[in-house]
Amino acid sequence: MAVIHRTTLRPTKLELLTEWLPAREWHTGAEARPVNAGGFRLDDPAGEVGIEIVAVTDGEGDTAVTYLVPMTYRAGPLAGAEHALIGTMEHGVLGKRWVHDATHDPVFVTQLYALLTGRTQAQAQSETDAPDPTVAVSPAPAVGGAAGVELVRVTEGTDHTDMVVRVPGASAPLTLRVRRVLRAGADSATEGVGRVTAEWRLSDGTTVRGEFAAVLTGAGQG
Repeated sequence: MAVIHRTTLRPTKLELLTEWLPAREWHTGAEARPVNAGGFRLDDPAGEVGIEIVAVTDGEGDTAVTYLVPMTYRAGPLAGAEHALIGTMEHGVLGKRWVHDATHDPVFVTQLYALLTGRTQAQAQSETDAPDPTVAVSPAPAVGGAAGVELVRVTEGTDHTDMVVRVPGASAPLTLRVRRVLRAGADSATEGVGRVTAEWRLSDGTTVRGEFAAVLTGAGQG
């Protein structure tokens, strides 16, 4: 169970993302001024890694774009994932935390697969032990166990990130897709066999819903 601490963060998540976002190929601007727009958390069964799926809106009016950034928080750097480090922060209770782009973190990948197959629940972004009822899952058929999911490779698209995984008991690899650029409405999942939709706030304060993640039928859809 993720415990939410009411404490200080230096730098804040948004300050880290201000530096990190412009270098992403799916970020459309030359600079970033992200504002928190929503999201949710997933629990690490081992209780070691914080997992947060963060939606941030960048820009104003018709030019505003909402991006999805899954992040993991660790007590030390993730071995072999130096390229996925967003930055470090000082947590007022837990001390120094290493913040990674979660699409490269096997703990996140395992828990995302568990969510997409209906084996775990999304948790509220800012409350302890509180499922988020606004997150909807159309589950994919459960193939093999959630434990033992192996991350094979990560590929970036213009509006998404794909994580190819091997699942125990599956005859072929699966692709878990995270939508990096969020779009309101019934976002297409025609290639998918399961998906997660959730809400976020637009720059004018209205709330919309769209696809956050999906399981695709092949090992890489471009």
